[in-house]
Amino acid sequence: MNEATGLQAILKHNLPAYQQQYHLNPQQQKACHHIQQCRTERLGGLLQQCTHCGFKRPQYHSCRDRHCPQCQGQAQIAWSEQQLQSVLPVNYFHLVFTLPHQLNGWVERHPEVIYQSLFQSAWHTLDSFGHDPKRLNGTLGVTAVLHTWGQNLSRHVHLHCLVPGGALTEKGQWQAAKSNYLFPVRAISRHFRGAMVSQLRTAAEHGKLHGITRAGEIDQILNGLMQTDWVVYTKAFLKQPETVVNYLARYSRKTALNNSRLQRGEHNQIRLSYKDYRDHNRQKVMILEGVELIRRFLLHILPSGFMRIRHYGFLANRCRQQKLQQIRIALMQQPANQGDNEQPSQNRFDHANDRKNEEVLSLCPECQQGPLLIIGEIAAKRLEYG
Repeated sequence: MNEATGLQAILKHNLPAYQQQYHLNPQQQKACHHIQQCRTERLGGLLQQCTHCGFKRPQYHSCRDRHCPQCQGQAQIAWSEQQLQSVLPVNYFHLVFTLPHQLNGWVERHPEVIYQSLFQSAWHTLDSFGHDPKRLNGTLGVTAVLHTWGQNLSRHVHLHCLVPGGALTEKGQWQAAKSNYLFPVRAISRHFRGAMVSQLRTAAEHGKLHGITRAGEIDQILNGLMQTDWVVYTKAFLKQPETVVNYLARYSRKTALNNSRLQRGEHNQIRLSYKDYRDHNRQKVMILEGVELIRRFLLHILPSGFMRIRHYGFLANRCRQQKLQQIRIALMQQPANQGDNEQPSQNRFDHANDRKNEEVLSLCPECQQGPLLIIGEIAAKRLEYG
């Protein structure tokens, strides 16, 4: 792929035209600004020189914005290494809770309310089933990751949940899941539907859905959704620790768009490759104008400060270390030596960590013999947007 067809270049050439047709909210404006300046001289960086031939090159800092397709590779590696400390030697289950598309209009107006309700409803469902005396009769551990997109960048809101296959009982015992699907999918789907609709009705009663102004719309849509089947997907099961973490990392650090899926078409159009899940997972290509691609990408900019990765039950940050130690003892395994605190947010300029990663020696691209050493810093230019 030609680097010039990446999202950064598309924003550079098409964002002015986009702004003539659409409004950028503050979060979208900030993300666009970061992505355009990522790994450019505006952020400053390090100057490298080959010890063999004297060749010099700059290596600019990345923006560390969680929506930037250039910034998530290193974040995924660091996150995976830390999460490995929390993996248990048990089977794991992958569940996906999908929001019906009828609610997409509400997501447009009140994204934080809908996303928050989705997290709470999914956890309420899993927690209720976990504490059922006829099932596991204990507390589950869940890592949940929000995705808002489909392969074609349309709005497709869903929650990926990775769940260790068992529960911690009140007596400190580990109750292992005995099935290969954790809980019955149809029962989970119905409970999730009821919990989500209840959450949304409560939000409406408290005036949190004030952007929905058409008379009767809230009751009409929610009553209709209670008559339909909601989609919950479950996959069993993973066991090797590295497999579990790598599996989750693919979802946790994923952005809506990867530059490898973009190619320049004719007449300044963009070719977007995607997997069509409804057609036997076939790889396809769609042609989009630059403005339309930006519009689709910006659908998935999260509200400022919103946490898209959350841990529940015995994996919650406040009790994770203690509960994991309890479970490992119950499983006759030595407790981990290292803490299990969550990786700090990557959605900021973190040049200190950037520099640490960039100091790894690389081979000179000119002579292919000498290593490149850091010989100085490049000052960042003043960052302005708005």
